[in-house]
Amino acid sequence: MDIRAGIFVLAFFAVAGTVVAVRAAIKNMQAARNIQATYKLSFYNMRRRRYNFNALQLFVLALMLFACALWLPFYGEPMAYVYFPPSPTSSLTPTITLTPTITLTPTLTLVPTITLTPSVSDTPTLTLTPFLPVAIEALFEGQVTPNPDAVFTPLQFSTNFDGTNPVDPKTVFELPIQTMYAGFDYNNTLPGVQWTALWYRDAQLVCYETQPWNGGTGGIGGYTECSDPVGGWLAGSYEVQIFMGYEWKVVGRFIVQDNLSTPTSTGTPGLITETPTP
Repeated sequence: MDIRAGIFVLAFFAVAGTVVAVRAAIKNMQAARNIQATYKLSFYNMRRRRYNFNALQLFVLALMLFACALWLPFYGEPMAYVYFPPSPTSSLTPTITLTPTITLTPTLTLVPTITLTPSVSDTPTLTLTPFLPVAIEALFEGQVTPNPDAVFTPLQFSTNFDGTNPVDPKTVFELPIQTMYAGFDYNNTLPGVQWTALWYRDAQLVCYETQPWNGGTGGIGGYTECSDPVGGWLAGSYEVQIFMGYEWKVVGRFIVQDNLSTPTSTGTPGLITETPTP
């Protein structure tokens, strides 16, 4: 309760005391008129003078209380501030000025610096190629706004995975193949953000994986796998695209051939890698 509220409370009690004192004075005057009101005093004149004196005192008290009730709201509060200077409660208002810091939240809208993501790829030809098919987007269950600082290492491909890294990774493989693994390390990822791996053979989607990210914010041993592509494992040029939300993060390629027995086959992958770019 502040000083102003206390002054009004005291004024209210003064008014209430005035009413009580007036009622008591009226009762004393009525008792003085009634000769048979009491027999405790021996003489009637003494009894009447006593009741009249008490009534007069109560009227004086009522006038004083009423005057106090009128004086307190107009003069009591300034006098109280003289002896009890008000504390600088206005210091609470600067906390309200802290609310404009909420206007800083639009700076968070600047965080999706998507323009930085193309800088992850050194090959400008890949910036236009990766995209999410509408049918894959319809399967999303998690968040679609990733951390723009999330990064992935280049993909390493192998038909064996030891739980942490691909075993003997390479870019050219020979049929038959049962399962192909694409391993990577990651950092600054957000759990719960939808991530997607798309497997293409000669620009045709043959395998995919999409689910909320559960690999933590950084680490090693991340991978995506494909065991049963559409049409089975066939010879051709394969491409794997990794997305976080709607943003692609890394793209890797490998080649599957029928026969790698000839030593000149090491030169052919360089020629075959030119075919997927159109």
